[in-house]
Amino acid sequence: MEHLFTPYKIKSLELRNRVVMPPMCQYSVTNKDGIANDWHYTHYVSRAIGGASLIIIEMTDVDPDGRITDYDLGLWSDEHIPALARIIEACHKHGAKVGIQIAHAGRKAEDAAEPVAPSAIPFDENSKTPRALTIDEIEEMVEKFRRAVARAVKAGVDVIELHGAHGYLIHEFQSAYTNKRTDEYGQDLAKFGKEVIRAAKSEMPADMPLIMRISGKEYVDGGYGIKESIAFSREYKEAGVDMFHVSAGGEGQIAAHGRPGTHAAYQVPLAHEIKHQLDVPVIAVGRLDEPILANAVIGNEDADLVAVGRGMLRNPYWTLEAAAKLNKETTVPQQYQVSFPKVGK
Repeated sequence: MEHLFTPYKIKSLELRNRVVMPPMCQYSVTNKDGIANDWHYTHYVSRAIGGASLIIIEMTDVDPDGRITDYDLGLWSDEHIPALARIIEACHKHGAKVGIQIAHAGRKAEDAAEPVAPSAIPFDENSKTPRALTIDEIEEMVEKFRRAVARAVKAGVDVIELHGAHGYLIHEFQSAYTNKRTDEYGQDLAKFGKEVIRAAKSEMPADMPLIMRISGKEYVDGGYGIKESIAFSREYKEAGVDMFHVSAGGEGQIAAHGRPGTHAAYQVPLAHEIKHQLDVPVIAVGRLDEPILANAVIGNEDADLVAVGRGMLRNPYWTLEAAAKLNKETTVPQQYQVSFPKVGK
């Protein structure tokens, strides 16, 4: 049986185990310029040393006004490439592969003077009312995604992830809850996402996989559920997505902050359905910090990879600790082997 430390391969991406560090915003850009700094370097490289097989750099935005806050990473300029390339190269030296999550926050861009969205509907009563994008602006937005992906490839990433979850721009288009348009982008809710996918693929090497982060369920009255997410994911797969990273929420009251309903592995059934209904690889995420549970997700064929977020924020060496707890062999840095006698080679 496969387990958390079974190697994995999809297209050109070869991983040493099934543990993924998911994208988690650090809100740590110091000059509001979107450029990664020493905090980001230490944050990501330490998780590579700690044994994670795939590190997905946090939500990185295609436009200055597409950031959640002014302290987020960006890829709207070539000036962002060197700092990201430095992080990626260092992670590679320690055996990890690196992806990056390309995104636009849409109506959830808190610091934008005027956020944009498919429709002029604010996120909540405390948020700014966004301006609905015109057709020409939507086409330009797709181009911004394309250029950002090109820069990510130039920086040396091994995989691209598009953020289509958590109430950000792609999600806003694919949800009838937030997309009230009457034009072609309202008639086909997946149209914007498919255009972004095709633009991304046009800049990616043919053997580089494309991951799509989706919310499998919205948890809000009038929002979509698993039936709808399977339908639009099928369209995204046909457009070029190779793997889905299955989360949930973004528009409703349930989020991964310990609120009612967020029990351990609460999102795994969504990942299972996407995987088996579409015959596509998936990453499961959401309260999977316990190694025995994460291992079971792989062994039970609920998902192909497991993303450990908050557990890895607490402990950069979560993966090494998990190997010790599960009595699985993995590569431990020579300097640390005395502390991991069961798993050192």
